[in-house]
Amino acid sequence: MKIRLAQEQDLEAILEISNWAAMNTPANFAIEPESIESWRQNFEETSRMFPWMVATEEEVVIGFAKSSPWKGRCAYTWAAEVTVYIHPDHHGQRHGTTLYTRLIEILKAQGYRTLLGGITQPNEASVRLHESMGFQKVSHFERIGWKFDQWHDVGYWQLMLGESEKPPEPIKPVAQVSDIECRL
Repeated sequence: MKIRLAQEQDLEAILEISNWAAMNTPANFAIEPESIESWRQNFEETSRMFPWMVATEEEVVIGFAKSSPWKGRCAYTWAAEVTVYIHPDHHGQRHGTTLYTRLIEILKAQGYRTLLGGITQPNEASVRLHESMGFQKVSHFERIGWKFDQWHDVGYWQLMLGESEKPPEPIKPVAQVSDIECRL
């Protein structure tokens, strides 16, 4: 398996994995397949400052992890939301851990201080993954999403990347730090 930054030509495979999760699990709150156009636009708007990663086997995308802005206000600049999805044929093989390890290293090198991951409840596999990476549960929203004819809760897990009270440095672009050594 190889981990690398996602490229535009990976978006169809990424979308296939995301749409499978949307149509088959409550983990993804989309209720119908999303379009490649919306994902291309999101990739173009975010990937310069928020890394998107893919895991490949023999050049085939088997999973992805990505980051995105947490909120739109400027004070949130040093926070990012993260997510990871693995093709169902590759679940349980620790690919999510490998993808998150690399994603977190890049986000930390860029200067992000706080990462947040939302997890539809229950989802013990995702909770275990996040907690194994050092995330801690910080909130729980009850009955926040309606999907598959029932209400779903969502919890949020947080990972602090820096404890310093010093003013943060500007966030570096992904390209400036993406060649850092990965410690898997």
